[in-house]
Amino acid sequence: MTVIDLLILAGGHGERLGGRDKAALEVAGRSLLDRVLEARQLLGGAVVVVGDTPVPEGVRRTLEDPPDGGPVAGIAAGLAALAADGGASSAPAEWVAVVAVDQPAAAPAVSALRLVLDELRGRTDAEATGEVARIDDVTAIDDVDALSHVDPTGHRQWLLALYRRTALEAAVDALPDPRHTSVRRLVGGLRWLEVERGARHVGDVDTPEDLATWEARLENPAVHDATLGRPETEG
Repeated sequence: MTVIDLLILAGGHGERLGGRDKAALEVAGRSLLDRVLEARQLLGGAVVVVGDTPVPEGVRRTLEDPPDGGPVAGIAAGLAALAADGGASSAPAEWVAVVAVDQPAAAPAVSALRLVLDELRGRTDAEATGEVARIDDVTAIDDVDALSHVDPTGHRQWLLALYRRTALEAAVDALPDPRHTSVRRLVGGLRWLEVERGARHVGDVDTPEDLATWEARLENPAVHDATLGRPETEG
């Protein structure tokens, strides 16, 4: 299975949630950061949290410099931290998951994306060895820079996505300044694969109403499949 690093953007405070630290906000008895960190065991790579928030022992934390530069500045800081960690031990992973912390079901969503990535890699390897013939209308892994779900309004989830590290780093390097830059400007030009599997896990917590909805959803096993890494059976 593909090893993927995890970059968590945890610098936001919910103005409509009383200004609370979103990473520490509890949903169904667990903090949002803890819920996103479920993905680290599935992905198998290094982890960095970008933001001024407490993190569990053994989890790397970093900050933008200067702080409060927005999500693109956070991505740049997180990539630099992951590269520093990789340089101290081994080469950084080829792929990195970028996840905003305010998404309670980010872990199963990322798990679904990872399954698709592994399927693409397996298909490409089989073609290279001649085990299967190349099918022109099947996406090849070399033709993809990023994978994400699309929400019901048709928007890609820039901050719940898997990125080819070299493509994301090149996009950051091409910016004159990552601070206060839109994520769309950073990654909109990459080669995207939109994934249907796992799209039901898309959603964030911005308001008290969002919080109540997610509380009910995560406490009801008939609605939320808490078994990570297992292919979905519902659409």
